Amino acid sequence: MRVVSGIQPTGNLHLGNYLGAIRQWVAMQDAMQAGDECLFFLADLHALSQPVNPAELAANTVEMAATLLACGIDPARSILFNQARVPGHSELAWILGGTARMGWLGRMTQWKDKAGRQGDSQSTALFTYPVLQAADVMLYRATHVPVGHDQKQHLELARDIAVKFNTDYAVELFPLPEPFISAAAPRIMSLRDGSAKMSKSDASDASRINLTDADDLIVQKLKKAKTDPAPLPDDPAALADRPEATNLVTIYAALAGSSGEAVLAEFAGKGFGAFKPALADLAVSVIGPIRERLAGLLADREAVGAALEQGAERARQLAAPTLLAAQRAVGLQV
Repeated sequence: MRVVSGIQPTGNLHLGNYLGAIRQWVAMQDAMQAGDECLFFLADLHALSQPVNPAELAANTVEMAATLLACGIDPARSILFNQARVPGHSELAWILGGTARMGWLGRMTQWKDKAGRQGDSQSTALFTYPVLQAADVMLYRATHVPVGHDQKQHLELARDIAVKFNTDYAVELFPLPEPFISAAAPRIMSLRDGSAKMSKSDASDASRINLTDADDLIVQKLKKAKTDPAPLPDDPAALADRPEATNLVTIYAALAGSSGEAVLAEFAGKGFGAFKPALADLAVSVIGPIRERLAGLLADREAVGAALEQGAERARQLAAPTLLAAQRAVGLQV
């Protein structure tokens, strides 16, 4: 089993990133058996599909790596690196560009959403983004890829590219990666709007809990989180029309490693005046140690960079045979 997953280096991560993705990565790392491998990368090449500030991109890459380390990614058990340090990603993406079809890319939902009616003014990198994503996983002959529901189409495209490449060149080079969708990965919503995902792009900092937030700020944000006046029920079905209440219960359950049913059993009949302080204490107990570890890591950015380079060297060694085989398949190597 070889798991490959990436995340764009976009600056400070928040609670939604941690509970929805990073903690799942740590769990997969911890569950690996002898011979299994996890590769986690910072998708700095993907970041170039939109205008970037070079200094910010470089800083965000180191800060994101430090955050992953602080959250529990262990370089001794996982391979952690950034794309740009492994040229095979872009080299294989170019080769696969000869296999992918314009029609496939034009049907991608995220391209339609991001480009809208301004497609002609968008970068070619945004259009071909899914081909690089395919290369990201095919370069390591990944067997499983953790994906959210909004990324399933991209993995399906990678599988299509793998099938066509193998067929066109009469090889059995690329396995078809399977989606890994964790049922334990919750969808964390905004603290100000239970119908919108928690997001760094939200104009209101009060809408999210950043992993760098101080304890008192976490308490303050949860105290002011939008709710309704009704007490918590004992039946999860009774939360169907209460998105903000559902979100806070979901956050509590995720932080506690519990279930929504168990949380409601504990707090049924109680109002948010009692629930929010308990949630704040729990959030502080989880985020506080991460924040402290992160601060220590960022005090020595060169060490974080060195960890990325060590991971990249391991990744380059894994990638080399696949890239060479792909080059031979298309006639670039003899």
